Amino acid sequence: MTQHGVKLSSRTLPVRRRLWLLVPVLAIGVIIALTVPWNTGTLDSRPAPITTYAQAVQRVDSLQAAQESSLIPECVIKLMTHGRRADDVIVLVHGYTSCPQQFVDLGKQFFDQGYNVLITPLPHHGLRDRMNTEQSLLTAEELVAYADDILDLAGGLGERITVGGISGGGVVAAWAAQHRRDVDLAVVISPAFGFQQVPTPLTGASTNAFRLLPNSYAWWDPELQDRGGIPHAYPRYSTRALAEFMRLGFAVRGAARRQPPAAGQILIITNGAEPSVNNELTQQLAGLWIKRAAVSLYEFPASLNLPHDLIDPLQPDQNTRAVYPVLVDLVAQARGIASP
Repeated sequence: MTQHGVKLSSRTLPVRRRLWLLVPVLAIGVIIALTVPWNTGTLDSRPAPITTYAQAVQRVDSLQAAQESSLIPECVIKLMTHGRRADDVIVLVHGYTSCPQQFVDLGKQFFDQGYNVLITPLPHHGLRDRMNTEQSLLTAEELVAYADDILDLAGGLGERITVGGISGGGVVAAWAAQHRRDVDLAVVISPAFGFQQVPTPLTGASTNAFRLLPNSYAWWDPELQDRGGIPHAYPRYSTRALAEFMRLGFAVRGAARRQPPAAGQILIITNGAEPSVNNELTQQLAGLWIKRAAVSLYEFPASLNLPHDLIDPLQPDQNTRAVYPVLVDLVAQARGIASP
């Protein structure tokens, strides 16, 4: 190229023109930064299994003693045991703002089949002050540490480990399915990877936004507010805490793109009448897993009109008579155990 008889090389092009070439690259970088949750690559497992029944029971006793002063009695860690290390142990993880009481009735049905049953409160859950602000401190890192702890504990309670969770607990169960090789079966029920109010492509952006913006609370029931609701559950939820569950969900899907899940088997259960969480995100994860692992899928028919929390007997519009037998049978089928 020449200008006024002077030969110019590409290196002498105007700086402004070269900067314009960076605009598409910068735009792509901004889009990724806005739509992909940050700091998900460090949410890995650090297992330290307990190997004996006596150690496991001692650990449960210590946790119960530590929790009794600050938690609602129904929310203290619960262990249903046959007095020995059983062939099977099931760990049940309750949903966000609920507590172990949510799973007690279902847990008894597994106990009657010979399982040892462990139900422990999520971090910052079950506090006596149902209007506490501590729930907003919840982080994905705490959820990962919690999952490692309960599965380490389960190792002393049973030879074969099943972990199941609903909603926020379903995200924890999904993380366990992806990362823990000692899990024989992971049961992921209506996981809260995202919410119907937010379009699927914007879930990552909303996760980042909720983490950056000041925390706020919303009522589960705007009319009743704190005057009613399930007595062992919080009447409101934190936007920060919701973002951390979604962040953990993104970490699970990211890991699933890179490597197969660690669990022996995975059972994914959705609700055809789901009023809250985003089933499309669950289907995306199922699509990643089903190519590489033993995955079973089941959806409760929309005709049942089940609520999002299809586990807690105190939930309005509940139908545990329809739900519990199906869940017990699905787990039995996945485990290769004859139904009672």
